[in-house]
Amino acid sequence: MRRNAAEFGDKPALSKGWSPGEVTTLTWAQMREHAAALAHGLAELGLGSGDRMLIMASRRPEHWVSDLGAMHLGAVSCTAYDTLSSEQIAFVAKHSAAPVVIIEGAGEVARWAPVLSGLPNLRKVVVIQESAIPDGDDRYVSYREVFEAGAAKHAADPAAFERLTDAITPEQPVCMIYTSGTTGDPKGVVISHRNVLSEIASVNLVHPLPNFGRSVAYLPLAHIAERVLGLYLPIYAAGHVTAVPDHTQLVPALHGVRPFGVFGVPRVWEKMTAALQGGLGALPEEQRVGVQMARDAAAEVWQLGSAGKPVPEDLAARAKALDEKALLPIRTMLGLDQMHRGGNSGAAPIPVSVLNFLASVGIHVYELWGLSETTGAATENLPDAYRVGSVGRPLPGVEVKLGEDNELLVRGPIVFMGYLQPDGSIKPDVDEDGWYATGDVGRIDEDGYVYITDRKKELIITSGGKNIAPAKVEGLLRAHPLISQAVAIGDRRPFVTALIVLDDEAAPLWAQARGIPTGNLAEQPAVLEEIEKLVHEANSVLAQAEQIKKYTVLSQTWTPESGEVTPTLKLKRRVIIDRYATAIESLYQ
Repeated sequence: MRRNAAEFGDKPALSKGWSPGEVTTLTWAQMREHAAALAHGLAELGLGSGDRMLIMASRRPEHWVSDLGAMHLGAVSCTAYDTLSSEQIAFVAKHSAAPVVIIEGAGEVARWAPVLSGLPNLRKVVVIQESAIPDGDDRYVSYREVFEAGAAKHAADPAAFERLTDAITPEQPVCMIYTSGTTGDPKGVVISHRNVLSEIASVNLVHPLPNFGRSVAYLPLAHIAERVLGLYLPIYAAGHVTAVPDHTQLVPALHGVRPFGVFGVPRVWEKMTAALQGGLGALPEEQRVGVQMARDAAAEVWQLGSAGKPVPEDLAARAKALDEKALLPIRTMLGLDQMHRGGNSGAAPIPVSVLNFLASVGIHVYELWGLSETTGAATENLPDAYRVGSVGRPLPGVEVKLGEDNELLVRGPIVFMGYLQPDGSIKPDVDEDGWYATGDVGRIDEDGYVYITDRKKELIITSGGKNIAPAKVEGLLRAHPLISQAVAIGDRRPFVTALIVLDDEAAPLWAQARGIPTGNLAEQPAVLEEIEKLVHEANSVLAQAEQIKKYTVLSQTWTPESGEVTPTLKLKRRVIIDRYATAIESLYQ
């Protein structure tokens, strides 16, 4: 940040808004001045080196400034998912022992208020939206007041901030991330400056990052991917981030920003696929034929690349010409026409059919794999080295091998410092040789490409002793635009069943296009017939023990708020199995 402020001080760093006339931007020089002001202001509240600081806010400039202010103090910033309930807030607040928390507005105040009296370490709650502060409660202070007090102190002694910067070492923690908690209480994953810089430098080696590149930040900063891509990577490459407060605004933001790349969890790409399929299906016949020719050529090039085979010159030239004529306008409409390095998918498995469809319209999405504990990506597919269905090969400096039960183990400078303990210490979680056991089960082919087959703790073992990977079954079902989520059931049961959840956005569009009434879609005969066909197709490529014998269709979408999925949209299997116990039992009667 010091380099960026000195050498690229007038370059844009962080913007709010993307429509002409509505954009406000902080340059790199301004960004560092804001971070300095907040660092001093937070210090006045009692935040010090080694302390944890929680942030619960949407993607807005104050979120970045708060994080960077804490970082310069040597404090450990931690963004909590803004969907947490009061009970979940109490857990992370107690566990982190944060003396200072920064929250956004009235919604957050309402959820924090019931737990404040049980947090003995908490000194101040900083509220960004000043109007949300309860009258007469001195536990709260406005972000504005903290910022202004710090700015005055920084103006009086600018060298003090430089001394803070000089004092930070590579081995110090830079942030903490609470894992989503698919199987139990969240764990505090502590990540160092060295971890972050090693991750970004490795990524930069395999596909060099553009200096001053434009990007959008629309995922929660509680997600390791957004912390790396939306916060740390722009510092490394002096990039320009546009903060998107609400993920539903992603499409207009993409159109306004035209980023060099996009990361999305699978659901983002699945929804884009469903929308494109609907739009292409509605094109006039003549236009549809031209688009299909271009798609066929693009798909052929993509599949050759995936197989590691050269693309004939005549095919490459034909695909390029057809792309410019028929497919580039589609990407331009989406704001993806300048995504030269492609997109990435991670955090959960993505159906191969989604990757292949998007590639057929010139949107190349490369799957990667990693965890909070590996500071993001440990393996990655690349434009010149990818295998569809794999998660790529290890990044430079990273080793991946198979352990017991084919569990994937990772070693390298990206492996986290350890988990935060209740007493404030950090406990490493690697073996004596430095290997971290990820909990993911997979295989590695002869070319070094890694394939994830399941989570170690989520394997289904039927009463007949068959080991089944539910992710494989679920991915086949989720490939259809009607389906939002699916969960395979069968542990200690005689056969596999499934709960299938309709997509509350894509399913009505699918029905409308076919003249099907959109009310009570889970009971519409035509919808049930389509799902029956989908299950039959899935079963045709599954081994007998993996096949879905019975299923039930649910119309209630699973969300982080309703509790069946984590904020990163991973299935909370225990919650689902408990909540739908009656429906599941009926499938086995």
